[in-house]
Amino acid sequence: MNQVKRWAGVIWILLGFLSVFYLIKTGLAEIAAKPLLDTKIQWAVFIVIFIPIAIGMVIFGWYAIRGEYDHLPESSEELVD
Repeated sequence: MNQVKRWAGVIWILLGFLSVFYLIKTGLAEIAAKPLLDTKIQWAVFIVIFIPIAIGMVIFGWYAIRGEYDHLPESSEELVD
C-alpha cells in the first residue's frame, strides 16, 4: 500500500505541473482569440487563484513520495504523541 501512495505522489506532482501548463496555455489562447480587457482580467483571476491550488497538489505529492503518509494515526490519541 505504501508503494501505491508513493506512485500516487508522482501522479499528484505531474497533475500539478500539467494543470498549470494547460491553464496558462488555454488562457493565452483565449486572450489571443478575444483580446478584450474583461477576457484578460477573467483569465488572470483564474490563473492567480489556481496556482496556489496546484502548488498544494505538488507539495502533497512530494510528501507522499517522501513517505510522510506511510503510517497514519488510527485514533486521536496517536495525534497527541
